[in-house]
Amino acid sequence: MATANKLSIIPCGAMHADLTFLLLKPGVSIMPRGEKDNTINWVEVPTHCVLVETDEGKLLWDTSCPSDWETRWKPTGLQEFFPYDKVADDEYLDAQLNKMGVGLDEIDYVVLSHLHFDHAGNAQMFKNTDAKLICSEKEKEFALNFEGDFNGAHLKADYEGLNWETVSGDTEILPGVKLIQAPGHTVGCMSMQVDLPDSGTMIFTSDAVYMGESYGPPAAPAAIVNNLEQWFQSVEKLRGIQGKTNATMVFGHDAQQIHELRKAPEGSYT
Repeated sequence: MATANKLSIIPCGAMHADLTFLLLKPGVSIMPRGEKDNTINWVEVPTHCVLVETDEGKLLWDTSCPSDWETRWKPTGLQEFFPYDKVADDEYLDAQLNKMGVGLDEIDYVVLSHLHFDHAGNAQMFKNTDAKLICSEKEKEFALNFEGDFNGAHLKADYEGLNWETVSGDTEILPGVKLIQAPGHTVGCMSMQVDLPDSGTMIFTSDAVYMGESYGPPAAPAAIVNNLEQWFQSVEKLRGIQGKTNATMVFGHDAQQIHELRKAPEGSYT
């Protein structure tokens, strides 16, 4: 079995949001009448990217949020609901790559799990590089063809004017790196499976599964879901792959799990 060589999880700080956006679960974000006067549960929403190194090139998975989030997101109003306000200057993606000693010109592939504002926020950094920018076919079709400047968390300023290549179906893109179609959160959301020689299989769910509590079982959906039936099918698809590969699941925005992972620039997986 082909494997990747090295994987680095790049932490990029955190947003904050009402937990209800992330988790619709009785007793956690959906409360009984006895707790109707409780305030909202405002939680950290960490954001990360992943750098995978293989014999055939380096791949960056997702690009996190932009440093100019407050002004860029203003037309959408999302800055009031998902403020990217727990991030140090050296935690933005460009600063993290710089600390890792990785130049933009060294990255061969930039794969976007989907094109929401907190995953495609720095895609324009790669406009004048030789990196291949990749998303799923259905995601591109939707994200570039709606009316207006934004639709929900899709913000055209993040990704317009870039040369997007697409994949459809589950695709092995590099040795040990497979893109898994996992729609539901968006029409073309993807997860990524990486097989490593020592660490085994890791699955990066992106927003197909927000956090461990979403994964269950039973799976608990979120407020931001494009198609609930597809969402449940995607979670169970990922659960099936995990069962076959004994994969370590890395969830899209799990505020507890992010502290348990080895993180760049100090830590990595091989």
